[in-house]
Amino acid sequence: MKNNISVIAFDADDTLWVNEPYFQETEQKFCALLEAYVPRHIAAQELFKTEMANLHLYGYGVKGFMLCMIETIDRVSKGKASIALIEASIALGKELLQKPIVLLDQVAETLQSLQGKYKLVMATKGDLLDQERKSKQSGLQSYFHHIEIMSDKKEGDYQKLMNHLDCRPDQFLMIGNSLKSDVLPVLALDAYAAHIPYHTTWAHEHTEQVPEHPRLMTLNAIQDILNYIS
Repeated sequence: MKNNISVIAFDADDTLWVNEPYFQETEQKFCALLEAYVPRHIAAQELFKTEMANLHLYGYGVKGFMLCMIETIDRVSKGKASIALIEASIALGKELLQKPIVLLDQVAETLQSLQGKYKLVMATKGDLLDQERKSKQSGLQSYFHHIEIMSDKKEGDYQKLMNHLDCRPDQFLMIGNSLKSDVLPVLALDAYAAHIPYHTTWAHEHTEQVPEHPRLMTLNAIQDILNYIS
């Protein structure tokens, strides 16, 4: 039963604050840099191919993205790209690392409503230093009992988090925008999940699998969780 829930974990990127639109903006600028070699849509395909090939080495985050931009430049130019093109891609990555933190609507108000009633946790994946920067600049840290920056979000990662929090699956609720990362692995552990669709999602996070599960809630906005729990 939902009234067993004592821990609520929130994804960060595109659940608490804006993230993917910044990446897409940067990708568009990067693809424009490669127009002398390939059309923009081909550059985007090649960049994604590089990201997928290196994900097991670099993990998630801006720094891995920067390395993938450099590798993609080298491949599509067949080693002929100028150092200026490499420098331009590094500048794009540094710009991405300094984007302002823009909270999504009603985030702070929702956390304030839940604080004191539940143990609130931020559970995000990505580059440690960058995610720490974003969480500090968000102004939301005081709402959270614990902040977990994960290398990935698979069943084992969530089980480890629940073990750390001394929390049973029926006491745990995960709220996030990604079915693949925030919903499916949590439901597989028989915990609760709430999905908040975001208007844009990284291709790697796309999934055709929309589960029907008694412990899944679908929200239009973050404050809607208050209609399910109190």
